[in-house]
Amino acid sequence: MDENGSSSNEPKNNNRNLPVSVFFKDARHVFKMDSIAKEILGIAFPSALAVAADPIASLIDTAFIGHLGPVELAAAGVSIALFNQASRITIFPLVSITTSFVAEENTIEKINKEKNLTENIKAKSKEVRPEDQLIQDIEKGASKEHNETPTESSSSTSENVEMDDCNTSVSKSTSAGSSSNKSVSKPGRKKRHVASASTALLFGTILGLLQAATLVFAAKPLLAAMGLKPDSPMLNPAVKYLRLRALGAPAVLLSLAMQGIFRGFKDTTTPLYVIVSGYALNVALDPILIFYCKLGIKGAAISHVLSQYVMAFALLLILTRKVDLVPPSIKDLQIFRFLKNGGLLLARVVAVTFCQTLAASLAARFGPIPMAAFQTCLQVWLTSSLLADGLAVAVQAILACSFAEKDYEKVIAAATRTLQMSFVLGVGLSLAVGVGLYFGAGIFSKSVLVVHLIRIGLPFVAATQPINSLAFVFDGVNYGASDFAYSAYSLVTVSLASVASLFLLSKSKGFVGLWIALTIYMSLRMFAGVWRMGTGTGPWRFLRGRR
Repeated sequence: MDENGSSSNEPKNNNRNLPVSVFFKDARHVFKMDSIAKEILGIAFPSALAVAADPIASLIDTAFIGHLGPVELAAAGVSIALFNQASRITIFPLVSITTSFVAEENTIEKINKEKNLTENIKAKSKEVRPEDQLIQDIEKGASKEHNETPTESSSSTSENVEMDDCNTSVSKSTSAGSSSNKSVSKPGRKKRHVASASTALLFGTILGLLQAATLVFAAKPLLAAMGLKPDSPMLNPAVKYLRLRALGAPAVLLSLAMQGIFRGFKDTTTPLYVIVSGYALNVALDPILIFYCKLGIKGAAISHVLSQYVMAFALLLILTRKVDLVPPSIKDLQIFRFLKNGGLLLARVVAVTFCQTLAASLAARFGPIPMAAFQTCLQVWLTSSLLADGLAVAVQAILACSFAEKDYEKVIAAATRTLQMSFVLGVGLSLAVGVGLYFGAGIFSKSVLVVHLIRIGLPFVAATQPINSLAFVFDGVNYGASDFAYSAYSLVTVSLASVASLFLLSKSKGFVGLWIALTIYMSLRMFAGVWRMGTGTGPWRFLRGRR
């Protein structure tokens, strides 16, 4: 606090700026490798690779399944879209809340430890002061020694002896206190309990079992809702693929809940090693089960499920070495806090993913060829865009800690730098996707018609990359600020407008209309993030007082 009573952590007051100007703060330093950039990239790079691993694995699955024929490819596309819709309803609220809560809890714990340490040091200094006072009194009396009698001198000697004893006892007590501190610090080395981590795993287990049961027993009705008619050649292979892949739902949710815990600790490297190993197993098993064992589309689903359980077991084993996952009592769990904020994000995720699922459903109604092309474009679109999610994870973890510390300077620095990085990333992805998909479309299908439609959708897939990158990072900004309510309400509004455009444009423009509507959807989603921070509302009110 300065003499005016303002916090030193608040933004410094110089010249008054509009909140929206914060997006351009230090834009010329976007490529500068300073401390904030190193912290962002240190979290973002491993996280981006981990987040992209699942879509990449699905993309490889799609490439293998595409060689079975357009019907199998379209069937897998519908099933994957449905599975992703069901997963996102549960996964994203769970992971996002877990990351923020663990980061906040970890930061508050550090602040409390520092506070306790400071108080202990003050207490020890107070314990020494009486002894210092006694020494000062003796020194003052030393000037009167020439007036003292031998008896008084011997008394003084006795007093000095007593003082030596006092010093000895203080020394011993200090040593005892030091040894006591050592004994206290030993338990600190043991596994610690994190209430939000235990709660996340509990919810992950329950939601995973519910998702698996729903997809297994309601596969046909759900696929019918996706547009597959009873006489469709895609129905039977889609049912087989969906039911088998649904068996891995508990492992998927547990794995991602544990990833959220590691993200909260700003550790994205450990999950990366596990995830890459798991999906490497998935890719290795694909050709063996699909072609060598002649399991076809079922082999792709089995390889995916096996890899998910391997990853879940490995992450759980690592996490149990660091954290005590068994809470002392049920009261320590943050069940109601998770339910409250999870409910908000659940509404948001349903709104967001419904647009993509609806687009896949409308594409399925056009037939196997358009659906096969749409599925390929969608996988490339999401795979490349999700690379920006690594930046979103980084800014979420950093902002959650900075808001807990009320370090608003770092909040601004981290948010603006990450958004600027995401735009640069999006521009680079536009070029890479445009060139790669144009020349590599034939990898995903042997059908000339499918390749032709893929190239028609190419301009939309490539051009929207900067928009998509910013939209993903704004999600991380909102979560890091614990602005869950705005995230829910804004995306529900965006979804309503996007659903209307999907129905209208798909009827009038067909396959191209779907991609025009998805472009509108992502643009509105990005604008919602710009509006919140740019107007200085909600948790960003402090930007209005910034000068």
